[in-house]
Amino acid sequence: MESSEAEPSESRPEEDGAAPGSEPQPPDTMEDCLAKKMEITVSEAEKRTGRNAMNMQETYTAYLIETRAVESQNEGQCSPVDSLWRRYSEFELLRNYLLVTYPHIVVPPLPEKRADFVWHKLSADNMDPDFVERRRIGLENFLLRVASHPVLCQDKIFYLFLTQEGGWKEMVNETGFQLKADSRLKALNATFRVKNPDKRFTELKHYSDELQSVISHLLRVRARVADRLYGVYKVHGNYGRVFSEWSAIEKEMGDGLQSAGHHMDVYAASIDDILEEEEHYADQLKEYLFYAEALRAVCRKHELMQYDLEMAAQDLTSKKQQCEELATGTMRTFSLKGMTSKLFGQETPEQREAKIKVLEEQIQEGEEQLKSKNLEGRDFVKSAWADIERFKEQKNRDLKEALISYAVMQISMCKKGIQVWTNAKECFSKM
Repeated sequence: MESSEAEPSESRPEEDGAAPGSEPQPPDTMEDCLAKKMEITVSEAEKRTGRNAMNMQETYTAYLIETRAVESQNEGQCSPVDSLWRRYSEFELLRNYLLVTYPHIVVPPLPEKRADFVWHKLSADNMDPDFVERRRIGLENFLLRVASHPVLCQDKIFYLFLTQEGGWKEMVNETGFQLKADSRLKALNATFRVKNPDKRFTELKHYSDELQSVISHLLRVRARVADRLYGVYKVHGNYGRVFSEWSAIEKEMGDGLQSAGHHMDVYAASIDDILEEEEHYADQLKEYLFYAEALRAVCRKHELMQYDLEMAAQDLTSKKQQCEELATGTMRTFSLKGMTSKLFGQETPEQREAKIKVLEEQIQEGEEQLKSKNLEGRDFVKSAWADIERFKEQKNRDLKEALISYAVMQISMCKKGIQVWTNAKECFSKM
């Protein structure tokens, strides 16, 4: 078998091929997804104190997950609500398990562990109530993303995460998923040593880098604008103070100035709620900032598989060459073993036949292994590209909705500003 077999399959998702048998197959419709069968909410967050693995005191936040089976419309009774508490670290464990178990899937990201890209008046403390509330919403969104995914929703460990509080960590660790995780060094090695990378995955990796860069820049701009907007609104409070002081020395104009000052005070105070609401739209953008890394994870896995395939092809070619040299008695390339034979005498026919036999067995095993890796690679490409196409549709829809909502909010904020000055104008007119 020639080393060219190491090139990745260029099969498109519509070509023949199947996903690995050990993984659940996508259901025919979204109706089969868990999200259609179970209501999932992260209803509240609670600060707790306990001891960590090092037996040291720590403060952490626990989140209440509530689930309820969705009954058919023909049934009059509602199912009882089941609830359990999970820490953020348990959400991380679940996602790491999904990443390793389903390397061909763009696994939904978790919300940030600590606040980033925020306007300076918003606390970056991960125990701040406003931040915890936004993270609660993000964790609920993560669960709904997984529950709506045609493959991930069928995972048993995910279902147990939602329904079984005690012993879940032990069960996920018993799957041995950590042993399947690829090391960072191995992934980096594959990135630089793959000879025949798949152009589609190379372009996708480049796109994910650019997407992350663009969204990061957008979030930084938004944070700077928010800082300046905060200052502008708060300065309007000075109008209120000045109008109030002025009203004290005016008899005919006093009431109008006092009323106008009141409107300015309300306007200045409104910016806190406005920018806090804005953070929720920023969080929607941050989700896709983190999705970019999930895309790269799929690309890295493909590089690793391609690297293993090329190494297997190279090893097989080398063994075939050794076998040919032993069979013909000619040495096509320099080797220490060949020089040793020349210096200390040739091997006996029996020794040579024994070596040839061993090599032939290794060649047969290598060919089977290479064939298996080729099939595995084609299945990975097909499954991964199908999920990437699903992700692209989701991304386009979500980002469009988030940006429109953000624009609508800005329009609403400007209208409120116009209304404040309209009210102030009426106050001045009555003086």
